[in-house]
Amino acid sequence: MNEKINIGIFGGSGFYKFGENVKEVKINTPYGLPSSKVFLATVEGKRVAFLPRHGVDHSFLPHQINYRANLWVMKELGVKQILGPCAAGSLQKNIKRTDIVFCDQFIDRTR
Repeated sequence: MNEKINIGIFGGSGFYKFGENVKEVKINTPYGLPSSKVFLATVEGKRVAFLPRHGVDHSFLPHQINYRANLWVMKELGVKQILGPCAAGSLQKNIKRTDIVFCDQFIDRTR
């Protein structure tokens, strides 16, 4: 693909109309098919790739998501920055409802 994509988003269901000039792209990977087609759109002048991690109709449970294929698609599109918003609970008393938590450590065990 020769289109420059600035940002990739792995999102939940229902986040498909987030930009202008939306087009769907189907990309196969060495790891099989990703969770969904990728939705490409323009948001405030930036090209964005959105992939619903659980599928368009929320058909994949967390343990069924083909994470490798999803990441491969973003790499294939040339994405350099990925956002992965999610809703999850916490067992820590100091983290309350409506708190936003950002991961500041990531361990890549493939290297």
